[in-house]
Amino acid sequence: MWLTSKLKQVVMALKPGVVTLKYPLEPRPVPSAYRGQPSWDHHKCIGCGGCAAHCPARTIMTRDICQEIRIMVYDGSRCTYCGRCADVCPEDAITMTDKFELATENKADITLTMELFMATCKRCGRCYEHETRNAIDRMSLKGYRYDNLEVRAVIPVSTEHLDAELLEKTEKYKRPEKIGE
Repeated sequence: MWLTSKLKQVVMALKPGVVTLKYPLEPRPVPSAYRGQPSWDHHKCIGCGGCAAHCPARTIMTRDICQEIRIMVYDGSRCTYCGRCADVCPEDAITMTDKFELATENKADITLTMELFMATCKRCGRCYEHETRNAIDRMSLKGYRYDNLEVRAVIPVSTEHLDAELLEKTEKYKRPEKIGE
């Protein structure tokens, strides 16, 4: 009895033939609605920072150099391709592509840096406050951001006015080497 079942298993294993895909030579098309690497359209981006505030992997970091210039950095080596950044973007400046073959020896190949000119009010000189849609968005960080782009560290601090001392302090930020530092 057990011998016949084993013979049936052997016949089933030999029957299908080769099941391995010839992947690099014949790539399969990606499924529809596939979430690959995000792509930014800097012409549409208003620099609101919603993508950075909602990114669970902290892949997107923002830093305000002065009142009018905001730098946004996307570190593709940390991205989980969840698509949350594209979902929260009010201007649809972020779209998920079908790119997934991103192996590289140089981290700069998968890092994107954007310098955005922020629109400011002609009367008071402050950046426009963009419309918020719900209470969760209102609780997130507003104002000037101080993430350290060189160390790739998200610093959860924001101020209403640009603080030069805080900007200098976060530029000197180093990751702790030991637990409790």
